[in-house]
Amino acid sequence: MRLGVLDVGSNTVHLLIVDAHPGAHPLPANSTRRLLRLAEHLTLDGAIDDAGIEALTDAVAAAAAAAEDAGVTEMLAFATSAVREAVNGEDVLDHVERTTGVRLQVLPGTAEADLTFLAVRRWFGWSAGRLLVLDIGGGSLEVAAGLDEAPDVSFSLPLGAGRLTRDRLAGDPPAPEAVRDVRRWVRQQVASRVRDVARAGTPDHVVVTSKTFRSLARLTGAAPAAEGPAVRRVLRRDDLAPWVPKLVAMSARQRAELPGVSAERAPQVLAGALVAEAAFELLGVEEALVCPWALREGVILRRLDAITAGAVDGGHGVVGAGN
Repeated sequence: MRLGVLDVGSNTVHLLIVDAHPGAHPLPANSTRRLLRLAEHLTLDGAIDDAGIEALTDAVAAAAAAAEDAGVTEMLAFATSAVREAVNGEDVLDHVERTTGVRLQVLPGTAEADLTFLAVRRWFGWSAGRLLVLDIGGGSLEVAAGLDEAPDVSFSLPLGAGRLTRDRLAGDPPAPEAVRDVRRWVRQQVASRVRDVARAGTPDHVVVTSKTFRSLARLTGAAPAAEGPAVRRVLRRDDLAPWVPKLVAMSARQRAELPGVSAERAPQVLAGALVAEAAFELLGVEEALVCPWALREGVILRRLDAITAGAVDGGHGVVGAGN
């Protein structure tokens, strides 16, 4: 079957089309992105403004048309922190559905963490042992840890690279005082959940995913994307540390000239580096593997699991069969 996954994040609207079957590796058929920066359309009272609603609606309509043209049989459409936290989020969802016919499902932060963890587990397999997974998005940081396919601990913190840049790192480059304030606040947020992570046990591997972490890994010497997703990529704390003060002193234009940093991500990469540095130091991470699969792949895998369960149980579900 051909599945479409529509991911409405804080930065982009991303459509991933895959050919997928239960028990098989999902094969990407097409991927398109539209830069939206929905979080920048928030008003002072926390609502998405009219321009943001129309831009989102146009992006979803375009994605739906592209999915139809590609022969997609099922669309899995979801939104994350920008819509989740908007005070008019339900109204936005209703408007998008009335106009495009697509109903976006809002994922809680813990669901984001759980689905990303599932994708990472399937990519690395059971031999990877106990995992700690970190994902920096535009609006939030997701953390999950555990031994199985469902994490023992998962949570979300308001430490997205786009959110921090918009709310706390004004200026190009931002003032040193602002950077110090963000660094302090980020560390307080991460420190508040260290004990939760510790209760999940010492990880055999730490894994990072998302565009922000991939950019930081490339910046510190990891292989470029052109070498393919299967190449082993690592982000090390000691390699990241000297880059943080360099990024602080650079303008967005200068950051965009660095390897692995696109022009659209350049304003946010400093905030991402501050979050990554804090998470690594406070959680005792020396190095992390970079996983090419993340939330979108987790959504696909969860759907395929549901299809398999329905087939095994004649369409009633595995849990129902045992009752």
